[in-house]
Parts: sequence; structure tokens; C-alpha cells
Amino acid sequence: MFARITNMPKTQLPIQLQDWFSSKGWAIRDYQAHMLNQARENRSTLLVAPTGAGKTLSGFLPTLCELIEAPMQGLHTLYISPLKALTHDIQRNLLAPIEAMGVDISVETRTGDTPSHKRQRQRKKPPNILLTTPESLMLLLSYADAKHMFRHLRTVIIDEAHSLAANKRGDFTTLAMARLSALKPDYRRVGLSATVAEAEVLAAWLGPSGEPVDVHRVANVVKPKVKLMRTTADIPYGGHMATYAVADIYREISQAKTSLVFVNTRAQAELIFQSLWEINEQGLPIAIYHGALAKDQRHKVENMMGQGLIRSVVCTSALELGIDWGNVDLVLQVGAPKGVARLLQRIGRSNHTLDEPSEALLVPGNRFEALEALSAIDAIEHNQMDHEPYHEGALDIIPQFIMNCAIAGPVAPEDIYQQVLLATPYGGLERDTFMQLWRFTIDGGYALSHYDRYHRLEKREDGLFEPASKRVTLRHRQNIGTIVEAGRLKVKRLRRAHTGKIIGEIEEYFAQQLVPGDTFLFAGECLIFDTIKDMCVEAYPGKGKEPKIPSFVGGQMPLSSFLADAVRLLLAEPHRWVDLPLQVREWLDLQAEFSAIPQLGKIMIEHFPYRQAQYTLIYTFEGRKANQALGMLITKRMEKLKLQPLSFSINDYGLSICSLKVIDKAQMLSLFHPDILGDELADWMLSSPMLKRSFRHVAMVSGLTEQNHHATRKTMKQVTFSTDLIYDTLREHDPDHILLKVTQRDAERELLDLQRLTDLLIRYVGKIDFIELPKVSPMAIPIVLNVRAEIIKGSGREALLEHATLYDEAESMLAEVREMLANASL
Repeated sequence: MFARITNMPKTQLPIQLQDWFSSKGWAIRDYQAHMLNQARENRSTLLVAPTGAGKTLSGFLPTLCELIEAPMQGLHTLYISPLKALTHDIQRNLLAPIEAMGVDISVETRTGDTPSHKRQRQRKKPPNILLTTPESLMLLLSYADAKHMFRHLRTVIIDEAHSLAANKRGDFTTLAMARLSALKPDYRRVGLSATVAEAEVLAAWLGPSGEPVDVHRVANVVKPKVKLMRTTADIPYGGHMATYAVADIYREISQAKTSLVFVNTRAQAELIFQSLWEINEQGLPIAIYHGALAKDQRHKVENMMGQGLIRSVVCTSALELGIDWGNVDLVLQVGAPKGVARLLQRIGRSNHTLDEPSEALLVPGNRFEALEALSAIDAIEHNQMDHEPYHEGALDIIPQFIMNCAIAGPVAPEDIYQQVLLATPYGGLERDTFMQLWRFTIDGGYALSHYDRYHRLEKREDGLFEPASKRVTLRHRQNIGTIVEAGRLKVKRLRRAHTGKIIGEIEEYFAQQLVPGDTFLFAGECLIFDTIKDMCVEAYPGKGKEPKIPSFVGGQMPLSSFLADAVRLLLAEPHRWVDLPLQVREWLDLQAEFSAIPQLGKIMIEHFPYRQAQYTLIYTFEGRKANQALGMLITKRMEKLKLQPLSFSINDYGLSICSLKVIDKAQMLSLFHPDILGDELADWMLSSPMLKRSFRHVAMVSGLTEQNHHATRKTMKQVTFSTDLIYDTLREHDPDHILLKVTQRDAERELLDLQRLTDLLIRYVGKIDFIELPKVSPMAIPIVLNVRAEIIKGSGREALLEHATLYDEAESMLAEVREMLANASL
């Protein structure tokens, strides 16, 4: 399916908007005029534009014009944002021109942070413009008065559409739009997106099934200025925290007017912020921002940044979308970008205007990441873009959607099925699959139907279905969404015994490892753990020599296929290495002299002895998930061949397998072969806890179990115990249960990246460079030593000490390689 590319007509603004534009010294841009004309023709449109182009104003301009020209009561425009923070930013940016023009247009936000009294009032008397999230929208659609609330709806704007489309939350959003179409069929869809590789595919996602919206592209006027940050510090061989560069990062912060320091994980944010604060001799106002912090703390940072009171913010992806802080003049990306589109999104936060280049510095966490960073810079220079593959809709959302519709009013399965088909990711959903999910929603299916707990729908005399009880309705509304988080405990910063302020949340498994007196970094300060009381971690501010750092499940970002291929290409073209740091060039030169550099069209595999064992290094460049799966499958086959595998370690770029037996090329050809996706895959998945983990997520999204129950929240330990028991019951008594099929499919896609692994094995079958070496090669060192000790599971500064030890070991190993090469040349 392809969207139509439309021409650019001219239009006229209401006098109030003309005057406001003039007062700002602005003129309406061609693409903004185009969006106005599209609205007047009631055509749904996807606007694809670089960051800073004024996408948001372009999306809202038709709404402002219509409400100025024809004032009304009720909801005119619904704005859907992937981030709560973005709704507050948009509200602030909308209210400024509305108040300046003196027009009567109401704008409100509705998120999980909205007080209950305001939420109730919004349903009875909605504002003209409502800014919300996918989850809050679905909650609104669960009420019987939804049809009344949305009866005047004219426009739905989905901001940062590219960030939603390729994941479960995007599937969830399309179902919400399908439900809106059932209530108000003629509303107009507007998508706002950063530059993407395949705009037509995104346009198909945005429209109803088979009806892609129009596409309008805005050219990128100026390219961003992106460089690798130069440093004289020793660049680590592995790890990703990049603490080696803290002094250099601080230097750049101090020279910039305002900067954003993006990191890839919340743990990294805490560590980098604390490290910066320890050397903050100038007393610069530096803040920290990530999703685990309490909302009032996040709002404080947002407001202070908007007022120009902060010089720099260390932040995660929570700030990469849309928020407009025009005074930011520098972005630092600490750690590998993992994808060009994601990097451009972050870079665009600086000089947030269309006509000025954004400026950014990339700070690689290790030597492999330096290759990744340079590859991303080259891709940006040549206007190349990666994209995430789109997929069929996630099936565990369907039972949740069925319940959401039934709670709003009695439903028939055929009506809901037709609504589901309106959502593009579900356009090909077979009726039989839908009916299996429908029957599961009614009573849990054959093995679970004997338990009242799983009876959620009842059939009425007229043949329609409704919720079995008010308890079922309450349980559903408290657990709407697809974001399944690890169990969390609130963190209370104590001022005196058991009294203090909630400053955020940490994950349950980390909190359970703490003993009184332990110190840990959180919310930008060092806290001393006291106790856990009423599902709350209580801690005092203090100091500690080796504070721990909370880590958060799911914090790692996947390496995109495009960027993986770009790294392969960079390695195969040594003339481009001149732009790499000297330390990295020397590392690669030594690798080329001692072993070889991975070449295009083949997989390089090294084999060597190390520490009384045999090591096999496979350089895949396919990301952690694919490498994890490949390691498990190969070691399974090695066991069958009696090659005695002991362990394996991975990073984004390859895997290292340790065994007792020597492996030759013929054996390697049988190990690195697509047929391991047969018996070995089935055996591994059945014996691995991975399927239970996947089932836990499926069970929570589908409503089989829940985290939130009345006023309490179950611990993840309680949820896991329950879902593991149900999983074993279904495996034994109902092996064809639809949720088991959904679990298998989700595990293959979400946990294994099985499609990517399959493509790798097929593409390189029989195409390997097998190199036998006397020692560990330079490129193998980071993977063999598994210098990911900085991925902290309840450890903190001690990990840095371990890192230093491993760095010394790596240098020693390289010295041995240099000595061997020197002796060979004599």
C-alpha cells in the first residue's frame, strides 16, 4: 500500500492568527499552509519533517483556525503523545498564542497524573483540545459516555508517530483509533513524525486498514553538525557507562550555554550525573531527568529548563521526543546511538529551529561503540536512515480491547472483530484466531473456565456480552496498557523517622538486595538505605564510598540492522578509519596484523586457546538478542556433538563460546547453520525460563492476571508465582491454549529477535572465514573478558574498580600480541 504524495496549495489565516504571526516576525511556511488546505478538504495527512521544523504547530494550526472561525463547546481535537511530559510541553506552547490572541479556546491535559476530580469533569465537559496518552485515551473509551464525549470530535493528532508504530504500544494506539472510528467515523487523522526511511509504510499504519493517509514531506534544510568527542583518556575495551570521559563531558557542558547529556539507561544517568557533580568546581546548575523520578521532580526540571535556569540535564529517552527547549545549543550522546533515527531525534533537541544546524558530540562507551558512532555520523552526512520493521499486531492486546469495549456497553463478537480489522496491524487477523481470543476473554479457556476468577464476560438474553461483575470492570481499568514494568517500590527520602518525600521508584529486585546502611545513587544524590515499609524504600541522604546504582529491566536499546551493516562496511574500508580516535585505530591495526578484519559477505570466526579452555569468537554484528539466541542454540548443538561447551558471553557485535574441546572449520560449518533453528530451538525454548517470562507479559497485557488490584500493587514476585503456575497448568492440561501460541510468537519476536537471527544464518550459510590463532585477538578481548561488568545488578562503584582490573588485563593481553608479532618479524 502506498500513500499519495500531494501538491502544495496556498491558504489564508484568520486575522487573529495573522496578527500573532506578525507579532512574532514569522511567516507561515509552505508545509503549514498545505496542512491547512488538507484540513479544509478533510483529508488525513502524515507530516514528515526534521526536528525543529514546527511540526506541532503545523498539526494544530487547522484546529486553531477552525475554533477561531467557528467557536464551539466540546471536544474538537484529540492529541495523542507517547510521553506525558510532552503533553505538558504542548499545553504550554498552545496556551501562549491562545492567550496572546485573546480567543476562547480551552486546552487541557489528561494523563495518569491528572487528579480524579478533573478527569470526571473532563468526561462531562471536555475541553476543545485534549492532550493525552494512548493509555488514557483507552481508559476514556471504556466509559459508557464515550460516544457522548467524542460526538463533536473533528481531528486526532498523533505526535511522534514513528516512535509508536513499530511496537506493541503502537498496536494498542491503532485499536484505540479503530474504536474512535466506530463512535465517530468521520474524524480526520493527522500524524506528526520525524524524518523516517519509509513514510508510506507509516502512512498506512496511521490510516484505517487499506486506507493510507496522504504524505507530505519537509526537506531537511541544514544538516546537523555531529562529531566524535576527542579525549586523551583511555577508551575502555568494553562496558558502556563512559565514565572515562566525564572530565571531557564537563568541559563541553561548561563551554555551552545549555546542553542535554543523553544516556541510554537510567542507571547510566545516575552514574554520569553523580560523576559530573563530583567534579563540578564551577557549581554549574546540572539536573537529572528519567522516567523513574517522581512527577513533581520531573516537572520541576522541565519548568526550570524552560526558564533557562539550568545549564545541563543528564537525561534518558524520556526527553528525546518533541519537547521544545529552544535555548539548547549542544547535545551530547553518551554511549552508542544504536540507531540513526534515534540519534537524529536526540540531536534535534539542540538549536530547535528549522534553519539552524543542530550540534552534537558523540561519546562512545568503548572501542566497538566508537565504530558505531562514526558509522552513524557518516549515515547522517549521506542522508541515510534506518527503520524498524513493522509487524502484525500483537495478539495479547485483543482480549484487553474486547474487555474495554464490553465495559463501555454490551457487545457482539462480530462487531468487535470488524472494529479490530480497522486497525492496520490487525487488517489480516483471521476470524478463527479472533474467536479463540474472544473465548479466552469470556472465561479463560478450557483449563481455566472452572475458576470464577477468569470469568470476565457474561452472555445476556439478547445474545450480547457484558462484564461479569463490577469487580471485573474495576480490575480492567486499573491495568489498561501494554507497558509491563518490573515490580517497583517507591523511594521515600527521609527527613526524620518514617516521614519524608517520595522522589521516585526503583525496581523490586534491586531493593530486596539492600541491607540497612547500604548506600545507593538515586535522583541525583547518595541515599542510605534504612528499611522497606508499606511497599516503600525509606532512605536518608548521606555519603558512601561505594554506592550501588539501581538498574532497570529493559533499559538496553537494540542495535538497528542498518547501523550493524554500516559498522561492517566501516571495518571493510580501512581508509575511513582516519576519523576514529587514535587508540581505536591502533587497536584495529593490531587486529588486522595479528588476525584479520571482518569482511563483507562473510562471517569471521576466530578460534584460540585461553585459560586452559578453547574459545570461539563469532563476529555477527546483529545485536544482543540475536547473539543471545545464537549462543544458546550453538551450545545446545555442541552438547549433542560432545564438544563440551562451558559458557558464552555476548555483546552487540558478537559472541564468545568457551569449550573444553577444540573446534575445527568443518564442525563450525555444522554449528553455524540454519538447521539449528529446528530441533535445538524447540528444545531450548521448552527448557528455558524465557517462555515463562514471555507468558508473564502476555498474561498481564491480556488481563489474565494484573499488577494493580484495588488500592494495592502486587509485587513482581507475586505476579511471577501466579503466572508460572498458570503456565504449567496450561502446558499440562490445555497445550493448545491461545495464550501459549501468543507467548511463543512474542518470545520469538521480542526476546529472541528470531527473524534477524534467521536472516543471518541463511545469508551466511557456508560463508565463514575460520581463523585459528595462538592467542586471543585484539578484537576478541572485549567479548572474551565480557567487560559488561558496568551493567550493574545491584553493584555500583565496585564495578568501576572491576572495570579497571579488566582494562589492565586487556592491555596485558595486547602486549603479548605485540610481542608475538615483533618476534615473528625478526
